[in-house]
Amino acid sequence: MTDGTPKQRIGRDKAEGMEMNRKKVSVIDLQSRKQSGQPISMLTAYDYTGALLVDRAEIDVILIGDSLGMVIMGLESTVPVTMEEMLHHCRAVAQGAKYAHLVGDLPFLSYQVDPREGVRNAGRLLKEGHVDSVKLEGGREMAATVRAIVDAGIPVMGHIGLTPQSISKLGGFRAQGRTAAAARRLVDDAVALEDAGCYAVVLEAVPAPVAAVITQKLQIPTIGIGAGPHCDGQVLVFHDILGLYDKVQPRFVKGYAQLQQPIIDAFTAFREDVVNHRFPEDEHSFAMKPDELEAFYHSLKE
Repeated sequence: MTDGTPKQRIGRDKAEGMEMNRKKVSVIDLQSRKQSGQPISMLTAYDYTGALLVDRAEIDVILIGDSLGMVIMGLESTVPVTMEEMLHHCRAVAQGAKYAHLVGDLPFLSYQVDPREGVRNAGRLLKEGHVDSVKLEGGREMAATVRAIVDAGIPVMGHIGLTPQSISKLGGFRAQGRTAAAARRLVDDAVALEDAGCYAVVLEAVPAPVAAVITQKLQIPTIGIGAGPHCDGQVLVFHDILGLYDKVQPRFVKGYAQLQQPIIDAFTAFREDVVNHRFPEDEHSFAMKPDELEAFYHSLKE
């Protein structure tokens, strides 16, 4: 393997130089962004390679989301994802990301039953998964659990609006807070999470005016996903913005690339090269010194 062309080496050296000036994004950094009006960027990632790419794009926050149940494991929802599966993916992402703030999702039933269990599992994500903070779903009903986890020294990001772990109760992937009463409940939930100690809160599939009110009311950052332009930051799913996952296509997703077909084309080209004996060629194979090869052939006659 070579070091690449001169142009590639120059680009790599420049990137390495820029990385030397970067530092790990902290909770304090994210909260400072709200005060200064600097938007926060956030993407999901689920493995080492994905985390490496997201980190090199200088994204502020990487969420190791339980959405991996759908986009990685092919499940119908996030509900079946386990703690062990989350820990596995958190460790992989932590190996690839050096600078982004890492948030690990607490999976369904890892915190809802008892606050003490929530603390224990949140601690596992930090200690064994090597993330920087955890995220959990729910509003006022989760305030006591949030408080217990924060009191244990673990930063917590809240998540209200469309909460995928409650999809059965919500009746599917539907926008939330579209009536006056429901919108007011979301505001109260957001305030309760802030009071409980959350350092930020995700607003998913919430009407833009409601998200704007919540963002103005809170001292902590809001991260929107389908919540309009007035949030302090925005998050999308890795596979959605690259056009890699088309089983569910939320209307709030903006596709920045359509990589599914190019990848299929590359795989197809490989198959055709193999079938037609075009791969591998000499440049992809290893050789032996002539005398060693002759000695090898001679040994087969003995």
